[in-house]
Amino acid sequence: MKEYLDVVDETGTPTGEIVERAAAHREGIPHRTTHLWLVRRRAGRVQVLLQKRAMTKSFPGCYDISSAGHIPAGQDYYPSALRELREELGITAKESDLIFCGNMTIFWDDEFFGIPYHDRQYTKVLLLWADVDEGDFVLQKEEVDAVLWIDLQECIDRVKAGTLKNCLSLEELAMVQAAAGASA
Repeated sequence: MKEYLDVVDETGTPTGEIVERAAAHREGIPHRTTHLWLVRRRAGRVQVLLQKRAMTKSFPGCYDISSAGHIPAGQDYYPSALRELREELGITAKESDLIFCGNMTIFWDDEFFGIPYHDRQYTKVLLLWADVDEGDFVLQKEEVDAVLWIDLQECIDRVKAGTLKNCLSLEELAMVQAAAGASA
């Protein structure tokens, strides 16, 4: 089944046009996504949940955002983030539980499995406090191979040092760190 996305302008506002997801990435058409970070406090330190991407996805086997996804045409950021959270990790939350960290624009070009890939994302970065043990998540195997709780500062340090196989943004991790500190 094809997935359709809202085309957005330079501010991330839907234009009224829609595009099939594969075409958006093939042609570099701007669209919306959400990045939802799960955090918890252990031994006085903030930990962040990373998902290990399935080997069939872009960035196979890399550690990534707790839960993320494209926003289907006609939907909004928060309901889409909550749907992805349920699908990928089996966690249910309410919109009022989500903490806004900031907006990001992501523009990059790459190639996956021999196919050119042009990403143009307008993203809302969100945070959810969730003290859930790794074994209690229900993983969507098509998307997620595993999850890992890691101290947020250690995660940042390892991304900087290149010692964690990841597809994370230091700018986004800083947003999460600021929001987690402000809301703790």
